[in-house]
Formats: sequence, structure tokens, C-alpha cells
Amino acid sequence: MASNAFGTIFRITTWGESHGKGIGVVIDGCPAGLALDESMINLELSRRAPAGNNPYTTPRKESDAVNIFSGVFEGKTTGAPISLVIMNKDHDSSKYEPIKNVLRPGHANYTYIEKYGCFDYRGGGRASARETACRVAAGAVAKQLLLHFDIELVAFIESIGSEKIVGCESLLSNFHDLRSARDQSLIFCPVAPDSQKMIQALEHAKADGDSLGGVVAFAANGLPVGLGDPVYEKLEANLAKAMMSLPATKAFSIGAGFSASEMLGSDHNDTFFIEDGLTKLSSNQAGGTLGGISTGEPLFGRVAFKPTSSIQKKQASVNLSGNEQDFKLPVGSRHDPCVAIRAVPVVEAMMALTLADALLMNRCVQL
Repeated sequence: MASNAFGTIFRITTWGESHGKGIGVVIDGCPAGLALDESMINLELSRRAPAGNNPYTTPRKESDAVNIFSGVFEGKTTGAPISLVIMNKDHDSSKYEPIKNVLRPGHANYTYIEKYGCFDYRGGGRASARETACRVAAGAVAKQLLLHFDIELVAFIESIGSEKIVGCESLLSNFHDLRSARDQSLIFCPVAPDSQKMIQALEHAKADGDSLGGVVAFAANGLPVGLGDPVYEKLEANLAKAMMSLPATKAFSIGAGFSASEMLGSDHNDTFFIEDGLTKLSSNQAGGTLGGISTGEPLFGRVAFKPTSSIQKKQASVNLSGNEQDFKLPVGSRHDPCVAIRAVPVVEAMMALTLADALLMNRCVQL
């Protein structure tokens, strides 16, 4: 199985399966001298980890404590490959035994079997969202690199089902307050009234044995002008690849996104002006890029996640013998009612990895 790596200079390779002994990531290209310790990475992992006590995420309990196996000496990176390992603990595979020979609707069983001739049915193996813990661990390292250049990031829930924050771009004026409000919410939504409406929608879907999708918004402040390369390495193109490589993603947009198609050019164009001798943009409909290169304005985009495929309702399917058979999850199965919630720190991590790589690439352009 190829394609387990992401990035050009700041490059990660992840490994491991959902119900194997552990998962991990190797980071190549991280500069030497970057301050780094396990507690820093574990803080990021704690936001993604299933704690088992949140009714809006999976009951699976994983502490996701990272072990730094290489690349760090006396609290700083050495320039050598950084190997991060996370051991799996709460991996009960017994619930998958009764359904291992049935194609699970919305899952990768069918395509993996057709392509590779086999599939690790224990939690989805390599196709499981469990792999995203590796991305969050690597993203924590990338964030430290970006902080060195005063670049800060944030991601949050903008909508779940049909409930959404209206005009969420207005929240981006203060990243510190936005992150604080987000982290106080069980579902990572920074606006309390909207968060409560989303929770009510989740409760209704759960009671009906169903699930909901959601949209995660992401933003970055402090980017220099010049990140990204035409024609095939545009910043938003690499961000799109990063986000669409995540499990359950179905759409990506930057700036005004799909609504740009409904606007006049005179409304969508971000006009220029001079302030204190510097060129500025009067608006940010483009979302922080022009021609695939960062403008220095805040980067802003969205990622849409489909409803969780594992639901309690009975669904039509086919077994591996080629016969039609109803599919029903075994009693006690553990799944997120909305995967977008725990995807928030993963989206933030993928943004960090993309920007760290773009930053290092940009340092190779001019003397």
C-alpha cells in the first residue's frame, strides 16, 4: 500500500492500524534547534483523543500518549528524523467479528478488498480515523515551527447538520478568545447559543439511531506574502489535498468558496490600497491567496465532513459471498455520532503541516 506520506520538505509518513499494537509517524525535514517535548504534543493529542465521557464522541477511551523515539536531544530537534509512537490500548475487536464478512455501507471495505484483495476489518485498519492521531502529533511539531515565525492557527466547528454559525468570519479578529471559547464547548463550537442548537440536533439524530455531518472552519494569521508555488503547488491546492486526505471529507473551500460563484466580480475582487507605505487589501473574499500564493491576509477556509457511516439503523448490503444481506451494527459498537467534532484538531494539524512545508519551500526561492 503506497501513499502514506505527505509533504515535500517537511514530510510525514504515518503507519499503523486502528486495532494493531500501535500507530506512529516519522517526520523528515524538521529543522534542528526547535524546542520540543512530549507534553506539548500530548496537549494537542488530548483534543482529538476519545475520552469516553463525551456523549457526542465515541465511547472508546484512548489516552494517546506519545513517545518520542528519535530526533530530539535535550529538548530540541536535532535535524534527524523524528519518530513519534502512540500505543493502542482500548482496541476491542470482538464487536467486528459478527460483521467481518459483510460490506459496511459508507466504509472502505469494498474498495480495499477490490484493490488489495484483503481488508483489516478490525475497526477499519488503515482506513480508520484512528490514523489521524499521527497527523495531530506531527502537526504539533509543525505548529512549533510556525510559532517561531509568529504564525498562529485555529479551527472550529462552524455547523453540524443544518445548524450553523452565521458570519463566523467575524470571530477571526481575536484568535486567543476564539480558541478559548471553542475549547469550552463539548463540540468545539465557539458560539454558545449555536453550540446548544447543534447539540440538540445531535441528540435527536442519536435517539433516532442516526448520525450527522458537519463543517470545520480553519484560519491562519501572520502568514508572510509568498507562500505557495504556481502552477501545481498552489497553497490552496495543497491545503485541499491535505484536508481531502482526511477520512469522511466531502468538500473543501477557500475564502468565499462556493458562494463566490453567485457574486459579481466587482463584489468578489479584493481591491488594493496603501497604509503606512504597505500594500493592503480592502477585503478578503479570496481567503488569503492570489494565484495560489499567500497575500499576507488571514488564510480562511472550510472542510465539510459527511455523516458518520456507522449508524444503529439496519441497512441493505452484500456479504463477501456475493449475496444480499442486511447490515446491523452489533450491540455495544462504539462510534462518533458526528465525525466533524473530533476532526477539528486534525484539520488544524493538516493546516499546520501544509503551511510548515510551504514556509520551508519558500525559504529556497530567493537569496
